[in-house]
Amino acid sequence: MDTSYPREDYLPTPSHKREPSPAVLVSLPPRDHLVWSIFNTIYMNFCCLGFVALAFSVKARDRKVAGDVEAAQRFSSKARCYNTLATAGSVVLPLLLAALVITGVIHLSKLAQESVGFFTYQFSGSGDEDK
Repeated sequence: MDTSYPREDYLPTPSHKREPSPAVLVSLPPRDHLVWSIFNTIYMNFCCLGFVALAFSVKARDRKVAGDVEAAQRFSSKARCYNTLATAGSVVLPLLLAALVITGVIHLSKLAQESVGFFTYQFSGSGDEDK
């Protein structure tokens, strides 16, 4: 058996241990969602929510530039909320309207077919009633 290499349990431990460096938390500045707000204001301005989101986005950017991170975060959160509502309203309402129109057309076509069947039965009867 080769014993020229030292075993693991006999290895000397290093005398200098590195102390873990203290973690430095760098908080990112809050997002202002300005581009999303401009898009909602120009293209999807549902109930003026895009304009309200744009106002809060501008306030968030102003507060971020001024160094007030807490206020910038509050305004950014409100801008994100209004942008989400504007986008959802602008996407969901046309889809809902299209579904209602399609359902109405299908219902009216079935109703028209039934009424055509009723009137052809009513007026195409035999002439026995005239006697």
